[in-house]
Amino acid sequence: MSESTQTETVQKAVMDISEVPAIEVIVEVAVNLMSAAAIKCGLADEPDAAALTDLDEARKLINALAGLVTAAAPDISDSHARPLRDGLRSLQLAFREASPFPDEIGKGPGEKWTGPVN
Repeated sequence: MSESTQTETVQKAVMDISEVPAIEVIVEVAVNLMSAAAIKCGLADEPDAAALTDLDEARKLINALAGLVTAAAPDISDSHARPLRDGLRSLQLAFREASPFPDEIGKGPGEKWTGPVN
C-alpha cells in the first residue's frame, strides 16, 4: 500500500468516526469490554470456555468497564446507562462466582467505582 493510499485510508477513518455520536462510541466500547470480560470469566458459549478463563485479565476488563460506565453515566441517557450497569453487575457477580478465593464484598473488580456488589 502506497503512502498516499494509507493517508487516504486514515483520513476516511477519521471522517467516518467524526460522524458517530459520542454515545454510540461509548456504548460500543462498553459492549466490547463486557464481551471480553465475559469470556475471561468463563462465560463463553464454547465447549472450551474453561480454557479461555483468565480471572486476572477479567479483573482488568471489569475495572475498565466500571470506570467507563461510572464516568459516562451522567452524560448518557438512563436508557443507555441502565443496561450497561446491569451488565457490569452481572459480570462482577460472575467474577466472584468463578473465583476460587472470592474477594470480600466491596473489594471485587470495579467495586471501587460501583460500590459493593453482592
